[in-house]
Amino acid sequence: MPMEIERKFLVVGDLWRQQVSRSEKMRDGLVATTDGRKVRVRLYDDRATIIIKGARVGIGRDEFEYDISTADGLALLEDHCGGSVLDKTRHHIKFKGCDWTVDEYHGALSGTFLAEIELPSEDADFKRPTWIGEEVTGHQAYRKINLVKARRQK
Repeated sequence: MPMEIERKFLVVGDLWRQQVSRSEKMRDGLVATTDGRKVRVRLYDDRATIIIKGARVGIGRDEFEYDISTADGLALLEDHCGGSVLDKTRHHIKFKGCDWTVDEYHGALSGTFLAEIELPSEDADFKRPTWIGEEVTGHQAYRKINLVKARRQK
């Protein structure tokens, strides 16, 4: 069973931009969520995926991701996400043998930057780049739905 083990961090400064190997724009929408599980649709420039995530156990969770047609992805985003669609640019960075991503949000979460690293195990060792700030793995305030709610209340 595919397992996602990731840690999430705040981003400090702009030095990470010098290390980006590639970037991709995406629209990300939440189709359904219940008891820590979720179904998400993602639309990229040239493809779409549907992602099913199980409830977290520690920092890991089951994750299934499947390609779907772009037309289906667009329909799901427009008709089945209840307005919870986010636009972002995902920047890919290699650092000390690890793959990092920095998500740069636009629109409702403009100015928000979150870095993630996926690991082979919960206790895997890794080096932190200097632009990595506070770890926010598991912090409810940094779940996307809560970030959007907080922005709307301002």
